[in-house]
Amino acid sequence: MKEINKQNASKNITIGDIAEELGLSKTTISRAISGKGRIGTDTKQKVQEYIKEHNYKPNVIAKGLAQSKTYNIGVILPADANLIEIPFFQSCLMGICEAAASLDYDVVVTTVTEDDITLLKRLIDNQKVDGVVLTRSLVNDMPAKYLKETGIPVVLIGSNEDETIIQIDSNHIAGCCELTSILLKSGCEQMALLAGNQNHNVNRNRCEGFMKAHRDLNRNVDDAMVFKDMNNKLLIHKAVNQIMERGADCIVCSDDFICSIVLAKLEEENWSVPEKIKVASFYNSAGLASHNPPITALTINVKELGITAGQHLIKMISGEIVDHKSLVNYEIVLKRSTN
Repeated sequence: MKEINKQNASKNITIGDIAEELGLSKTTISRAISGKGRIGTDTKQKVQEYIKEHNYKPNVIAKGLAQSKTYNIGVILPADANLIEIPFFQSCLMGICEAAASLDYDVVVTTVTEDDITLLKRLIDNQKVDGVVLTRSLVNDMPAKYLKETGIPVVLIGSNEDETIIQIDSNHIAGCCELTSILLKSGCEQMALLAGNQNHNVNRNRCEGFMKAHRDLNRNVDDAMVFKDMNNKLLIHKAVNQIMERGADCIVCSDDFICSIVLAKLEEENWSVPEKIKVASFYNSAGLASHNPPITALTINVKELGITAGQHLIKMISGEIVDHKSLVNYEIVLKRSTN
């Protein structure tokens, strides 16, 4: 038998080399490595010990061809995300990459908009990935509907009414309800809500949490103080002016994008926080954390969302059953902006 140089084994060793070294067939070696097919316990142990000793790792391309897999997972990012949203999607992507790398998968990234999934279709048509993580949940969700039709494994970071789609999320309704309840109990009498795009399920859920807190405490919501689809600075500035004219004592923002614009407007008009009006956000970020005064906010471990999504997707690709919905914990951080 030929002697294999252990120093170079991890680079050059093949199934054929192992078969020749151990006096076994290539089929037997493949079965011992994959764990599939009938093979004696002693033979399997002999092969496993040998590959461990020589640091053998199967060629991913060859392995993929043999199993009809690419060993790639796709991550779909929104091309129309605003600048303040980008850190959220970056953290999701980092978590997915970490999970994928630990399970010998690579990540392929592409983008979509709410009404254009051309790049996603190309990814699937060219069979570049074994499964897909969607990083944004929409009410009219064209990417999710398309992927469901293809039958490819899909995990959604967010929530969707379609219970056939695997979902990884934080409990936004519960978290936003809890934060709103704390503010109401602390003395806020007239609260205003500025919420983002209502085609995004996360914004709808945050609105529902705000409303639920009022219902639970038998408090009325002033509909004139609820502003939805606050997608740009002009709309947010106009809403803040109306809120201040009506004498609100607290502004709750559905995310850090809206909150940062609200804070800038309040500062521009010399309306001090929290002396003149209290401010809180249903989503925290580094920008809000460094603001003076610090902003009360709901904090979510975004990277954990990505890690969990990546792990669940690869389990699905391997044929394992995963929970329909998994929730990542949230934390409410009370700071000086609502004191």
